[in-house]
Amino acid sequence: MYGKQLTVFFVSLLALVLASPLQAEPGRQAAGEELNSEKSGDDIARKPRVPTFAIEGDLAGELSVISTRYEDTFAAIGNRDSLGYLELVKANPGVDPWLPGEGTRITLPRHYVLPDVKREGIVINLAEYRLYYFTENGVQVYPVGVGTEDNPSPLTDAEVTMPLESPAWYPPASIRAEYEADGDYLPRMIPPGPDNPLGSHALMLSEKGYLIHGTNKLFGVGMQVSHGCFRMYNEDISRFVYQVSKGTPVRVIREPVKIGMKGNEVWLEVHRPEEQYSQQDREKLWHEVSRAVEEFRSRMPGVEVQRMAIELALDQADGLPRMIGERVTRVANETTEPAYNTPDSEEGREQRLWF
Repeated sequence: MYGKQLTVFFVSLLALVLASPLQAEPGRQAAGEELNSEKSGDDIARKPRVPTFAIEGDLAGELSVISTRYEDTFAAIGNRDSLGYLELVKANPGVDPWLPGEGTRITLPRHYVLPDVKREGIVINLAEYRLYYFTENGVQVYPVGVGTEDNPSPLTDAEVTMPLESPAWYPPASIRAEYEADGDYLPRMIPPGPDNPLGSHALMLSEKGYLIHGTNKLFGVGMQVSHGCFRMYNEDISRFVYQVSKGTPVRVIREPVKIGMKGNEVWLEVHRPEEQYSQQDREKLWHEVSRAVEEFRSRMPGVEVQRMAIELALDQADGLPRMIGERVTRVANETTEPAYNTPDSEEGREQRLWF
């Protein structure tokens, strides 16, 4: 046992010397053994736990429903099915997340309006606690834990610099000071193992001081919990690192309101920041929805949207996409024909935008 520990120590020390610095402040934050994608392994164990959804216009995925078992909690369901705690809570109002009960129908929120950015590599949307990974075949979506208000994750364009397995953690001085203020001691290096907050694997980023990594906690993925890094379930990151190569772009955004098209349909997705929905958050989202709808109308002429549908999406702000309108197709020679308004027909009606 002692010999094995000594080997792990020297491997970590060697990686520390060879790896480029990762700094949130003076000093490095993580080091470990660089992942060898050619290393023999079980292909089934590397298969992603989440599906790869085909992209249809600006949407992907679909909702599904499961029935709970008596011992289920939302935290356990999220860990088992790769979903975030808050997204499950918001998609299932009125259900006790810690005691849903036997046979309760639970919505799994896997229907998405895609973020309005270039669909390439990794896109992390802080407002919805999700990571989108775009591939040639579609998109995979993972829950992530993000930074708190006191230690926010950065809005940035970065790239993956190195995948790591069994990372060692070098806590920045600021985090060690937090522990000391609470009367706890945090060593300068946490070796790989069950006590390491970085979990089993990590992706180093060009944004100094920040990682996409696993976790030694089962609760917190899909919430504001970190000091700025991006937490994934160990079962996800241990597979994800084999898909992502060096140089993969990583864009971090904050988009609580997303609008997109699927065919001629207009869809809206709104995310409140917390489990509770304060009046202040509601008013802020109202302004963001208004601005997003107006910008969308300017970019996509020829659409009708329904105010009631928009208000419902805003009132719930549960992160579930809702259809709010459609694009009206007009034939070029329609204006040469007489148009009549009848109770059973909308032909000839002047196009109106209800928002």
